[in-house]
Amino acid sequence: MKLSIGHRLFFTVWLTMLSLGALGIELARWKLLDNFSGGLPDTDTRFLDSLGTSLQARYQVHQDWSFLPADAAQRKAWLSDAYAHSLETAALFQAKSDAAGVVHRLGLVDRQGNYLAGVLANPMTVALVSPDRIAHPLIVDGERIGSLVVAQPQNPDDALAVAFLIDQQNHLLFVGMAGLLLSAMIAALFAAHLRRPIARLAAGARQLEQARFDTRIDLRRNDELGELASAFNHLATRLEDAERARRQWIAETSHELRTPLAVLRAQVESLQDRVRAVTPESLALMERQVRSLGKLVDDLYELARADIGQTAYDMAPHDAWLLMREVFDDFADRFHAAGLGAEIGEAPAHSLVICDADRLRQVAANLFENSARYTAAGGHVVLAGTASADEVRMTIDDSAPGIPGSSLDRLGERFFRMDASRSRASGGSGLGLALGRQILAAHGGRLEFAPSPLGGLRATIILKLHGA
Repeated sequence: MKLSIGHRLFFTVWLTMLSLGALGIELARWKLLDNFSGGLPDTDTRFLDSLGTSLQARYQVHQDWSFLPADAAQRKAWLSDAYAHSLETAALFQAKSDAAGVVHRLGLVDRQGNYLAGVLANPMTVALVSPDRIAHPLIVDGERIGSLVVAQPQNPDDALAVAFLIDQQNHLLFVGMAGLLLSAMIAALFAAHLRRPIARLAAGARQLEQARFDTRIDLRRNDELGELASAFNHLATRLEDAERARRQWIAETSHELRTPLAVLRAQVESLQDRVRAVTPESLALMERQVRSLGKLVDDLYELARADIGQTAYDMAPHDAWLLMREVFDDFADRFHAAGLGAEIGEAPAHSLVICDADRLRQVAANLFENSARYTAAGGHVVLAGTASADEVRMTIDDSAPGIPGSSLDRLGERFFRMDASRSRASGGSGLGLALGRQILAAHGGRLEFAPSPLGGLRATIILKLHGA
């Protein structure tokens, strides 16, 4: 049988309360079981003999117990009220005062053991204090007609306590049952207090399983369940963002692939319909679209491999600054064609890193191409570097136009462009910076963006120094 966590919590708390109650009862029994008496004191025995003689005489007259009061409440006090005068003799005068405690522990039963009068310890009282049930037989004409039953504590000093318990046993039974119900209610409330948020978290998890990533759990608690709900909400947010990015990735990839394919299709159809003749210009246009499509596919492939950790890197010690300068020099003609001035600033004191030289050149080429594409003519591009105790920082600064602050945080996202209206010729696919971040992350480095002192964008490549 499978028990839910709510039932387990309920039974755990309830059984704990019952165990504490049982421990308290056991302590009471231990106290009342001390100093075993072994029987009734002589004064109690003389009192029972006198009372028994009176009862036997009355029974002999009536030949049954019909002389007992009919009302149950009167029968309870009948033994003490009706037979107080049976102790009138001087010999039993002292016993009369001693017998007061006995009367409150005394009951009358018939020959079958059925209750007739006085008080009898019920099972709860017996379980609580374990009194000795001492029976004083009543005999008429040689036949047993009943018994006087005394609940005798095993510690004589506890006689009054036992008498009180027997007198109040019905109330105590009610209190005990109420205590059981109250403890069950408390256990149930406590279990529900813990089970409800767990059930909500489980329901939320099932919602996430069904791809409902907008699910949130509103638990305003300051305990571990509140922390779990907060972690659940963060996870749901991350999953929602990932799903949104996946859909955007598919949509934008389709869009990026559609454009060069549409141009190629139009060119091929115009050639097939002989709308256009095959010329070097038309072939060059088609070749550019094929190259653009190939580069896009290559970038997508590299990003996909990087996502699953399958990109191969040929790691070895290299001078990162020297690699950056080589790529910078290769872009001299590209900067000149764009009307930009190219400068090399201060070199870092140390720049030996463990890296894949080709991959680092790829990152540098993407950044330099980004500067050449977006920097206004007449501007400048400056390469500089600094080194600290454990890392080298190589910065690429370009001049205006600048980057809005809201766009800086999104630089490096796949397909992100600062101006969505730009064509591919001026804006690229938006994958180069994303790929650069992936490559540097695989090297244990990072790519950061910030406003440039020259008025444009500052891109910083950060790598750990070899031996740091």
